[in-house]
Amino acid sequence: MPISLHAAFVPSARQIIGSCLGVLAKAEAHAAETGCGDAALIGACLAADMAPVPFQVRSVAAHSAGAVAGVRAGRFSPSFGEMPTDFAGLKAALVEADTALAATDEAELETFIGKPMIFALGTMELPFTGDQFLLSFSQPNFYFHAATLYDILRNQGAKLGKRDFLGAMRMAV
Repeated sequence: MPISLHAAFVPSARQIIGSCLGVLAKAEAHAAETGCGDAALIGACLAADMAPVPFQVRSVAAHSAGAVAGVRAGRFSPSFGEMPTDFAGLKAALVEADTALAATDEAELETFIGKPMIFALGTMELPFTGDQFLLSFSQPNFYFHAATLYDILRNQGAKLGKRDFLGAMRMAV
C-alpha cells in the first residue's frame, strides 16, 4: 500500500514538535540550574546573521500546522509578527501547532495532492501543488528550524543529546 500524504507529514512533524518541547524544557531547567537566565538562552543564536530561538520555534510551527493551513487556504505567507519572548510562550506556540496537527484529517490531506497553491513572500510568488509544498518546501524547513533550535540550546550549554532531538519514535511493538 502506498504511504499517504498524511502519514508522510503529520506523525513525524508531531514527533519532532514533541522533541522540541522537551528540548525547551531542558533549556529552561538549564537556565534555572546555572543562573544564566531565560533571556540569554531565548535570545541566543548560532551566528550573528542567524535568527534566535523564538524565530526557530515560530518556524517549526509555521512549517508544520501553518503549512497545512496554508495549503488548505491555497496560499502560504510566513508571519513576521510578534514572537514569544519566554519559555511559556515558546511552548504554547508548539502545543498549538501540535493540537492543530492532531486534528488534521487524513482524508482531507489526501485532497491536497495536486491542489494548486502559492508560497508568497513579499512580491515573490512560487507555485506549488499542496503535496509538493508540504514535502519539498515546508518539511525541509521544518527540520532545519527544529535542528537549529536544538543546536542553539545545546551550544548554550543545555544538556541535550541526539535522543532529545529524536523524541518519541514510533516503533513496532
